[in-house]
Amino acid sequence: MDKANLLKKIVGAISSVLSSMLGILYIPVLLLVTCNVVDYTTGLIAAKYRDDGTISSYKSFRGIFKKISMWMLVVVGVVVDQLLKYTTDTIGLKFPFQFLIACIVAVWLICNELISILENIKDAGVNIPAFLLPLVKNIKSQTEASVNMENEDKEK
Repeated sequence: MDKANLLKKIVGAISSVLSSMLGILYIPVLLLVTCNVVDYTTGLIAAKYRDDGTISSYKSFRGIFKKISMWMLVVVGVVVDQLLKYTTDTIGLKFPFQFLIACIVAVWLICNELISILENIKDAGVNIPAFLLPLVKNIKSQTEASVNMENEDKEK
């Protein structure tokens, strides 16, 4: 077996396990990790076009810490989802969603990453379509608004 086929099988196996474990959360997590990598890369590229024009190890490590913290926020969402499921199961109700809060957190984080990617690309001197940044910001605000509306309904 050549190395390419072995690599395909390993990636396929890892993807299958993660998909099985995460269920509906698999795609948002995959998108978040992809956006993290793209944002970090575009940030490094855009750094030389910004006012100070330098890349420091402090900023790089801070950026990596922020990305890891984003993953931890998704984990917090998973914990909240599991608490909701446990509580509803305990009182005899069926919680109809798996990873609802974690998915909302992931979508919100993905929007933040997309905004940052677009800003990095813009800082590097590349023109971006005028509709793209407002569109992503709108998706982010819609995500926030849907959660806020649910909170307002519960408070009434």
